Amino acid sequence: MINPIVKTIELGDGRTITLETGKLAKQADGSVMLRMGDTMMLATVCAAKDANPGVDFMPLQVEYKEKYASFGRFPGGFTRREGRASDYEILTCRLVDRALRPLFPDNYHAEVFVNIILYSADGKDMPDALAGLAASAALAVSDIPFNGPISEVRVGRIDGEFVINPTFQQLEKADMDIMVAATCDNIMMVEGEMKEVSEAELLEAMKVAHEAIKVHCKAQVELAKMAGKTAKREYDHEVNDEDLRKQVREACYGKVYAVAASGNADKHERHDSFVTIRDEFKARFSEEELEEKGALIDRYYHDVEKEAMRRCILDEGKRLDGRQTTEIRPIWAEVDYLPGPHGSAVFTRGETQSLTSVTLGTKPDEKIVDDVLVHGKERFLLHYNFPPFSTGEARPQRGVGRREIGHGNLAHRALKGMIPADFPYVVRVVSDILESNGSSSMATVCAGTLALMDAGVQIKKPVSGIAMGLIKNVGEDKYAVLSDILGDEDHLGDMDFKVTGTKDGITATQMDIKVDGLSFEILERALNQAKDGRMHILGKIADTMSEPRAEMKDHAPRIETMIIPKEFIGAVIGPGGKIIQGMQEETGTVIAIEEINGTGRIEISGTNKESIDHAVRLIKGIVAIPEIGEIYRGKIRSVMPYGAFVEFLPGKDGLLHISEIDWKRLDNVEEAGIREGDEIDVKLLDIDPKTGKFKLSRKVLLPRPERN
Repeated sequence: MINPIVKTIELGDGRTITLETGKLAKQADGSVMLRMGDTMMLATVCAAKDANPGVDFMPLQVEYKEKYASFGRFPGGFTRREGRASDYEILTCRLVDRALRPLFPDNYHAEVFVNIILYSADGKDMPDALAGLAASAALAVSDIPFNGPISEVRVGRIDGEFVINPTFQQLEKADMDIMVAATCDNIMMVEGEMKEVSEAELLEAMKVAHEAIKVHCKAQVELAKMAGKTAKREYDHEVNDEDLRKQVREACYGKVYAVAASGNADKHERHDSFVTIRDEFKARFSEEELEEKGALIDRYYHDVEKEAMRRCILDEGKRLDGRQTTEIRPIWAEVDYLPGPHGSAVFTRGETQSLTSVTLGTKPDEKIVDDVLVHGKERFLLHYNFPPFSTGEARPQRGVGRREIGHGNLAHRALKGMIPADFPYVVRVVSDILESNGSSSMATVCAGTLALMDAGVQIKKPVSGIAMGLIKNVGEDKYAVLSDILGDEDHLGDMDFKVTGTKDGITATQMDIKVDGLSFEILERALNQAKDGRMHILGKIADTMSEPRAEMKDHAPRIETMIIPKEFIGAVIGPGGKIIQGMQEETGTVIAIEEINGTGRIEISGTNKESIDHAVRLIKGIVAIPEIGEIYRGKIRSVMPYGAFVEFLPGKDGLLHISEIDWKRLDNVEEAGIREGDEIDVKLLDIDPKTGKFKLSRKVLLPRPERN
């Protein structure tokens, strides 16, 4: 029996987290089994010994996988085994990746693979909030160079109180749900959704998260010491030529700075100018020399570009496109651009453009969610597409990538709270990015707002979004917070902080930090500056469309909803679905019924009001309780020698005895001139208390002949 090394973290609410190493997956460079209650996940990390030739970036890959067996379930599908990663697993991967990636040394380029596998779950605790801690702990007990540790926690605000790593049940009551990743000293990543909270409230939640994370980080340091894994491997992944670095800087810096300070708003012209400067320097060298030094020149030139752009902003307040730090690029928007969808909008901010459509559907269009721990249906969908042509790239478009899923999820979180709870339609928003230079996910939020209003969706309030950046050099107090960042400012800067919200508060956020030493003072300034930008953009949205259309487009489906007593659900469906199918065939509508909170909820959709009204009448007839003395319009279903059976309410037949057809005595039913299929008025005389059979009369509705 192997005695593992175990470190326990007390959470202060009766729960504990244990980190165990030295027992499982010992051939990995680092492995940790994390346990919280009955939730257990194994994190492993493996790194190549050397970097691949020519690699000058961090080739990190994070995988998160949930085993269906962890919750005692079989996977769906024909193969009955786990397949491609679900959206939820991909989003969890991204949360971990974004927290870890900035903390590997800049000159470390070996391939690193992090695998996190959920092996046990209790359905109470949310495993995605534990994945970052597990991954960092695996790195901590490895010899892989890493400037951590980090941890991630979820913060929910429930009844005004902040809760760290709330359960699934607790989170249902929360008005704030954010994930925060940090080291002992700095916030590294934030992502989440809120119900229109203030900037101060979001900042407070981040501070609460950081205090919890500090405890996790301290425990990892102690675990590494217990395991004797404090030393990191030596590596040499970069070959440098300091003389060449100096040559590149001396020859190019002034020219690059001049381009950066020129204020050219055209992305491609600016890029061509930078490329020309680099190529002019390369022209000094022969082809043989460039084979040896070309990659180094490219790297050193990139450093020159980065330094020049940053110094231009910090020293002169000049951005690449000539804007001030708080200035938003020109915006234009248009609604109802596409005639086919139920709603559409174009939103353009500078060189970023989204063409967004809205489709309204019915219950069969709901998305079925069948993840390991999350089951249900989703009625609001948002899909984001980023084709290569949006940045002028000449390459094929493949399937949906992790980035597209992540950006679409952010926009989805931003908008979903604005859909009325009683809105009967399934809604699909699709954003196609046609141009990109700056945050396309925030353009998606703005275009999505306009497209929803164009579709006649009575959203509670318009939502806008903005991406903020930061320039701050290590060791300097001076910094600049940038509103509405360009793609280059994101790439060469220190922060990408996206904030969405209404006029009354924040609805979603996503932040990635690439630098140490980011204070809460800077975060507060960025949030307040973002609010000013959001308000400006909301004004532009209002100029285009101030409120939703009062009516949906003519070609949108119509839906009527009904609530019926639970006990009538079976009557509406009928044996084998006979009744509901018959009503759909008769009326030309689609009728969907389900039990919700002890009642029956019916959705009736159709192309015109008349067919829907017809279906409503039929259903009301089924759920109506027959009342003695009431008069009904019924249809004769069958004729017998002793009378006729009349369907006076849908699914309810009563006997019209031959003696109740007319005042005069009849020898047979045919004498009254009624046939099967005829519609007649009848009165309900009685209901047999034992059998529930209905006694009908027609004659009581006819004038009684006078006696001679």
